[in-house]
Amino acid sequence: MNSRALFIFAILSFFAFSAFAQENGEDPGLLMNFYKDSCPQAEDIIREQVKLLYKRHKNTAFSWLRNIFHDCFVESCDASLLLDSTRRVLSEKETDRSFGMRNFRYIEDIKDAVERECPGVVSCADILVLSARDGIVALGGPYIPLKTGRRDGRRSRAEILEQHLPDHNETMTVVLDRFGSIGIDAPGVVALLGAHSVGRTHCVKLVHRLYPEADPAFPASHVEHMLKKCPDTIPDPKAVQYVRNDRGTPMILDNNYYRNILDNKGLLLVDHQLANDKRTKPYVKKMAKSQDYFFKEFSRAITILSENNPLTGSKGEIRKQCNLANKLH
Repeated sequence: MNSRALFIFAILSFFAFSAFAQENGEDPGLLMNFYKDSCPQAEDIIREQVKLLYKRHKNTAFSWLRNIFHDCFVESCDASLLLDSTRRVLSEKETDRSFGMRNFRYIEDIKDAVERECPGVVSCADILVLSARDGIVALGGPYIPLKTGRRDGRRSRAEILEQHLPDHNETMTVVLDRFGSIGIDAPGVVALLGAHSVGRTHCVKLVHRLYPEADPAFPASHVEHMLKKCPDTIPDPKAVQYVRNDRGTPMILDNNYYRNILDNKGLLLVDHQLANDKRTKPYVKKMAKSQDYFFKEFSRAITILSENNPLTGSKGEIRKQCNLANKLH
């Protein structure tokens, strides 16, 4: 049997085993096109909903990209981020660390559309991951084939966030260690932080670099712009004061971010450190020169992130609503 025939045989054997495992109640784990039999239109429905929402509300794409980071980084890629607080437990999305995150209600619109086609089949965790994939495309980023088959967690606990999520004021050692704990290496960290190419940073996260005196690392012209956008030493969180992450291409996921941070225009401390730490600067320079390299590493890192400790098989549940565990529905 030649090598081509062996390859085809191996692929067919894999799909045959996966189908057998699902039919016999075994846990096949994450698979490409997991819903091909149970809900063949699922991914198309999610993609169309993402496009429709992006057409109406451009900032939804930023939200989908943030969601996958904030959900999958915290213990499991299980849509715990989407759960509301209960009388006894504060949820992840309602903590200070989730400040500025929004558009959760539109995830329910996507869920409703999928439920109309296939009730009780597609998890909120998969909707969260696939909406991020399609949001990345809407922002001009690469299409990243991602596996599905996740199930939803039943609880969300705010107190565990600090154990997992790196903060924008952390040292680069802490940031690299946190990412490394889920299998993402230095080039992957640099690529994922390239998501700061789009969206905005709220002034409440910037004022420590502007007041009482501006960080001398900032170019003078950049400080002038930032002070206009953030004129208050203690910004009112409800005022929604912010600075665009990338003034040149604020709605496009591209490698302009790396050129900006090499010019000391990174808004957050983590952006500044990324361009100056000897462990990450070589990759920053490489991504500044090559968007293809940025997209390759970004795709690889998103894939690893999306597969972080998922609930599959009989674990978890398929929520009826993404903001409520089924026992509370």
